[in-house]
Amino acid sequence: MLRWAILFLIVAIIAGVFGFGGIAAAATDVARLLFVVFLALFVIALFMGRRGTAPPL
Repeated sequence: MLRWAILFLIVAIIAGVFGFGGIAAAATDVARLLFVVFLALFVIALFMGRRGTAPPL
C-alpha cells in the first residue's frame, strides 16, 4: 500500500509540473488517503504482532 501511495505522489508531482492542477490535487488526495490507511494498518499490525501467547509453564 505504501508503494501505491508513493506512486500517486509521483503522479501528483509530475502533473503539477506540467500544469494539470486538478489531476495533481486528486492524485495528492489519493496518496494522502493511502498513506494514512497504510499507517493505520502498520500500527495495528505492530501491536498485534507484539501480543504473544503466554510462555509455557
